[in-house]
Amino acid sequence: MLLTLGVSLLMAYAVTAQDATTPQPAVNKNAPVINFDKTTHDYGTLVKGGDGTCEFKFKNTGVEPLILSNVTSSCGCTVPEWPREPILKGKSNVIKVKYDSNRVGPINKTITVMSNATNSSIQLHIIGNVVEKVEGAAMPEKSQGAAPVAK
Repeated sequence: MLLTLGVSLLMAYAVTAQDATTPQPAVNKNAPVINFDKTTHDYGTLVKGGDGTCEFKFKNTGVEPLILSNVTSSCGCTVPEWPREPILKGKSNVIKVKYDSNRVGPINKTITVMSNATNSSIQLHIIGNVVEKVEGAAMPEKSQGAAPVAK
């Protein structure tokens, strides 16, 4: 029995040692890299039926051409549009997103970008709140990130 236990331990060590020496795939130093200016767009308060479009600008900071293979959203109310042509080294482009603002309530959606980049899966987010339009009342429009001016 002691002999069986010793043989079992020796075999387990041999299998573990083999796993530890498994070669890792080579890293492509020339692979494309995708960098976004921002990964979250905050609509702030948006009036029902208002402009639900935004853009996510990105750049290929790698060497080889960047190819976006798929861009999907977490909901049918959010529709992404992305470039199908390769993005060359140092070049920029945008992913356009259209949110259906006819739905009242909070916005919290995810857009997943799949590509051939070293960082091959990136998640973008849109957030905000859609409110009903009140007749006769001035409602805030989609803000562009500007601060109020003091009078």
